[in-house]
Formats: sequence, C-alpha cells, structure tokens
Amino acid sequence: MTHTTHTTHEFGRPADVRAALADPALVPELPAADGGRAGASVAWLRATVARFSSGEPHRRRALVAAELARLDPAALRRTAASGPEGEVRVRVVRALAEALGMPEPAAVAEAVTVVAGAYFGGVDPAADEAVARLVAQLAPGRADEAGLEAAANRIGLLVQACAATAALVAAAAGGDAPLARVLRDAPPVRTMRRVAARATRVAGREIAEGDVVLLDLVAAQRAHPVPLTFGAPPRVCPGRAHALALADGLLGRPLTAFARLHHQTVPLLLPNAWDHASAAALAAQGFRAIGTTSLGVAAAAGLPDGAAATAEATLALARRLGQGSFLFTVDAEGGFSDDPEEVAELARRLHDAGAAGINLEDGRPDGTLAAVELHAAKIAAVRTAVPGLFVNARTDTHWLGCRREETAARLAVYEQAGADGVFVPGLAEPDGIAALAASLVVPLNVLYTPTGPTLAELAALGVRRVSLGSLLYRRALAAAVTTAAAVRDGRPADLASLSYAEVQALGTP
Repeated sequence: MTHTTHTTHEFGRPADVRAALADPALVPELPAADGGRAGASVAWLRATVARFSSGEPHRRRALVAAELARLDPAALRRTAASGPEGEVRVRVVRALAEALGMPEPAAVAEAVTVVAGAYFGGVDPAADEAVARLVAQLAPGRADEAGLEAAANRIGLLVQACAATAALVAAAAGGDAPLARVLRDAPPVRTMRRVAARATRVAGREIAEGDVVLLDLVAAQRAHPVPLTFGAPPRVCPGRAHALALADGLLGRPLTAFARLHHQTVPLLLPNAWDHASAAALAAQGFRAIGTTSLGVAAAAGLPDGAAATAEATLALARRLGQGSFLFTVDAEGGFSDDPEEVAELARRLHDAGAAGINLEDGRPDGTLAAVELHAAKIAAVRTAVPGLFVNARTDTHWLGCRREETAARLAVYEQAGADGVFVPGLAEPDGIAALAASLVVPLNVLYTPTGPTLAELAALGVRRVSLGSLLYRRALAAAVTTAAAVRDGRPADLASLSYAEVQALGTP
C-alpha cells in the first residue's frame, strides 16, 4: 500500500498569512468520511459543516451570508446589551438565536454551549444528545439531506459564534481597551489550519494538494497592525460585523447619543456648517447631527485651511453652536499642535463648549502625512482626557494622494489607539471602500462626492458615516456669486432663498 506524505507549511509573516487567507485553494480540513449518525452527533455536525465549507463554490459562506443578511448588527448589539445576565457563551448564542428568530432561544443557547465543548475536539455523549435536540428544534420533520444540512449550518454558525465571540468578550472584559486593540493583542483565534484542496503557491512556496498550512495570526499581527481574526479580503468572514456587534453589546460599554448614530441601519449623513446660521438651518431640517468644515471656518476668517491657523475661530464657533439643541462635531484639522497633551486640552475645551465629537487628521500643512505614532498619540491623549468625546481619526492618504498603500495600516493603528471612527476623504472607489470597511472594527466615514456612490450605495459597501465636507460652503459661495452676477447683468436670479424672517429665527435668543 502506498502512503502519500503531505508537507506542513508554516507562515507567520503578515503578507504571507494574508495571502494564504485570501487563497481559495486553502480550505478548512475535512474530517473523516464517517461522520456519525446523521442529525444526532457532533461528529456528523463537524463533517457536514466542513464538507460544505470546503466545496467549490464556497457553499457555507453563501448559507451563512443568507442567514446573517437578515440581521442588522446595530439591532444585534442592542439585543445583546439588553439580554439577561449569565455565562458569556450562553448570552452570545441566545442573542444570536433570538435575532435569527429561532424557537426557544434560551434552550438553543444551553444546547449549543454543550455542543461547543466537544465541537473542536473530543467525544461527549451529552453533546451528541444536544445536537439531536437542536436538529429537532431547528428542522422539525426535516429528515432529508437538505433539511439536515440547513440545520447543521445554523448550529455550526451558533457554535462558532459561541467560541470566538465569547473569547473576544473574555479578553476585553474588565478593562476599557478598544476592541481593535484586543483583537490584535489577544485574538480569539491565534492560529488557523488549512489544507490545500488543489495545488497552489503562497509566498513563493509550492503547496501541493493535500498539504497542511498553519497560519500564526499572533506573529503576523505583532508585525502588522491589521487584525486577521476574521480573514483577509476578499475572503473576510461574513459574520464579522455581527460578532463585533455582539461583543460590543455584551461588554456593555456605554455609547453617547452621537456615537449611537454611527451604529444605525442607515449611515449618518453629516452636513458641515461654517457658522451658527448654517448649522441652525441644517438642524432645523431634521439632520441628526452637524459637523463643521475647517475650510469654511478658515475662509470666513480670512485664514488658510489646514495650516493650524484657526484654533481660536474653531473654539469660538464651538461655543456658539453649543448654545443650540443639536449634536455637533468639530473639524479640528490636526489638533492645531503636534503636542498630544495640547491636542487633548483643545478637545477638553471643545467638549466643554458642547461638542459631541472631534475630527483629527494626519495630513500636515506642507502636504505630507504625520508620523503614524504621533497621530495615534494624539488620539490616545484625547480618549484619556475626554472619554465622552467621539474621536473621528482621519487619514489623508487618499486626499493628498500619497502613500495610499498605508491606509489600512494607519487606520488600524488609530482605532487601536482609541478612535471611535475613522475617516478617509478622497476614497470613492466602491471596491476600495468595501475592502477597507471589512478590515475595520470602528465605523468608516467617507466624504460624499457628487460623482461617487450614492448614500444607499455607500451603506451597502459598509460605510457608517458620510460627510459633506466643504461642499455646502462652496455651493453657498457659488450661489452668492451667481445671484449677484445675475442681478448685475440683468439676468433672472431664480435660486431659492430663505426669507429674512426665517434667517432671523435661526438666531439663539
């Protein structure tokens, strides 16, 4: 009898691990064909899940994606946060089962935790019995292959959520470290094992069919900031956003009213004002929050934008806006200083004035990018000094058109430093937006462009906040010039305008 010897390949460099995770030829290891009694054993469950995880096309990904497409991560977060106390694994599964509309979610959760104890190795008669109960609950009267496969998929989804999400919650509990940092420093999945379904090549190394590939995620993440727990584009786990929402909800970390706007079904559309009247007029139209535009503030004061020249004008506007009843966030350029403590003091003063958020950019007045470590230090200092202020960390890699390949890594460092959201103005290409959103833990903010994706399209790409930037200010200036020129030239000036009384009413008593 001839025995085929397969080679084991180990990878720990970030680029190599990412390449392996993205390679469709590398699939989860398939258990032995003898999967135990159908619908009534952990061995059957493992074999069934692995069988349709490893097929071409990736059937389980489609099945899981279809299940999760019905769930809004924001609603899942609320369900997890408001659920009954108890053991973390039970709470994870109960929240997910309830959101998926499964019958008796409490009973499902108890059974799944028993199954999870044996799923990743070992034999437990109690776990086999739990599988049988779950199949009876989730596929009543469905003994055919399709019914059993659907039940196996749902149980497998719950088991993996139970293990990975509970591990993430356990690692983050008892502290206030950002989830992004926890994912990097204490990932719930430390290694991944794959088998080559066909011959392939990774990092210049030939991988034969049947060879084993071991991926060291901890080593990879020590050398590169982007976490790999949920895979790498284009093969990112479809349950990524849901797992993070569950973990966030179970940790029970409070969200401000402004932060909650970034965790809704529809992205936060943030119009940017340049003075009290423009902010009040926008708020009167029902916009849930208002941003400021540094260009508008600078131009109105006769100063250049992005030159750290408008600190006092920015503070003065914040104090004026703080007298209103609407939420607002302030574009503070790079914090008007390279001293993190001075930036933190500015943030404290803005918060005292009533600001709900601050935008800090890494672009510098000379058109270069600030050092990643410096910008991260500013973010961390603000987070420490003013925990209730939403920090939106902006990278100008696309805005300035330089070092775009650093975008994901820069944002990963910023969210690990404590940023509540990240902003990439100038990024408008749909595939690039989707890939970036899939690599982030915190909400992604992009700049709306009239020629780019619509608000609905941006939502589908994973964007959670859309800023209008200086668009409204520039349009207002254009309207003023157009109207004046039309009157001068005897042409109709038919642009819509507010009445004197309407503008007068915008003033704060």
